[in-house]
Amino acid sequence: MKTLYKDLVEQTHTFPQEEFRVQDGNLMFHEIDLVGLVQRHGSPLKITYLPRISDQIYKTKSWFSEAMQKTNYQGQYSFAYCTKSAHFSFVLEECLKNQVDLETSSAFDISIIQELKKQGKLPASTKIICNGFKPDAYIQGIAELINSGDHLITPIFDHKREPIELINYLEKPCHVGIRIASEEEPKFQFYTSRLGVRYREVVNLYREVISQFDLYELKMLHFFINTGINDTSYYWNELLKSVRVYCQLKKICPTLDTLNIGGGFPIKNSLSFDFDYAYMIEEIIHQIKKVCNEEGVEEPNIYTEFGSYTVGESGALIFKVLGQKHQNDRERWNMIDSSFMTTIPDSWALNKKFLLMAVNNWNTEYERVLLGGLTCDSDDYYNSEAHSNAIYLPKFQEGQEQYIGFFHTGAYQESVGGYGGINHCLLPDPKWLIIDRDKNGNLVERVFSEEQKADPMLRILGY
Repeated sequence: MKTLYKDLVEQTHTFPQEEFRVQDGNLMFHEIDLVGLVQRHGSPLKITYLPRISDQIYKTKSWFSEAMQKTNYQGQYSFAYCTKSAHFSFVLEECLKNQVDLETSSAFDISIIQELKKQGKLPASTKIICNGFKPDAYIQGIAELINSGDHLITPIFDHKREPIELINYLEKPCHVGIRIASEEEPKFQFYTSRLGVRYREVVNLYREVISQFDLYELKMLHFFINTGINDTSYYWNELLKSVRVYCQLKKICPTLDTLNIGGGFPIKNSLSFDFDYAYMIEEIIHQIKKVCNEEGVEEPNIYTEFGSYTVGESGALIFKVLGQKHQNDRERWNMIDSSFMTTIPDSWALNKKFLLMAVNNWNTEYERVLLGGLTCDSDDYYNSEAHSNAIYLPKFQEGQEQYIGFFHTGAYQESVGGYGGINHCLLPDPKWLIIDRDKNGNLVERVFSEEQKADPMLRILGY
């Protein structure tokens, strides 16, 4: 009878997988010995595996190249990294190794761009796409970059006042874009996105405002939906509407040559994850080409702004099970040495799922448990499924250390959780380890940040 944890995983999923295998009862992540890591560094422990970022970029570029060749698509493809997914220096530096462009969303993003330029880490060919609703500080920062002679800055106008506001600070010409306010998914609380310009106002914005200023050259139409790229009628409907608007605009604005399809690819959140990236890319290219041919319009260059997909699968969190509490005849609570609310806040705030597995004791019998965090909040637990909060892990045994891992946590969690700041119940942020490979392919590790201490928190609190 197969009652071991490894039996449960192997009979439920295809296993091992690309980034996971088991050795001597312990889980390996990209050939990283996770048990060895926690023995050297302790837990809780954050991990970023940098090569995964480059892998994601390479795969995406290859898929788009193959799709364009297959469909005889005439436009070019460009990959932009969406910085809000993770602003950390090591993430952007890894991305920039791969000849990508960057997309910003706030005033302090501009400060990061300026710092990268000052340090000589921003290649001269890097284009900067400036998105988001723009307060005056953001507008001024964009203008400062353009006026300094950087002709690769493209502000994307979010509303009809932005072209007028930006022109007050501009001294030199620049490329610009317009963001479409897409209709939200039917189950969403609102009908239309709060960001962007309504479909029917896009052409008028160009004709009545942008075209009146000699310093502007319209190059890009930006399309974005919150659901990301999914094979649903909602996605295809919004994409095709955007392509139709692009064609309308192209007919009166010859300089327009780029469609930014925004949104992002989903990332693996379980061992059963199944998404055909190559098919979706080919279908996107096919649909854009089809509409443009129908409209008699030249096929646009294609931009994507992948954030979560780029950096998400590089991240992992390792926790130790501190103990088990039997609260009634059915509920066994495994208590971890941190908090879900502070380390992976989307699991609490958005009920988002992450890939969860035991790190060790795979040759032990499994049991049904619940996972609880250390804060005093009743919502500090991991909700594994919409209607079932249970998780299966190796049986807890006193005196036997048990570690668990949450994988593909590399996007947004540090920004949303405010890494390095004040957390619920003053729980410290975990130690953060950056893992890379040297020129010979050997794993190398460095500590980005030690576990948060009391003194910095007290200073923030004014003590």
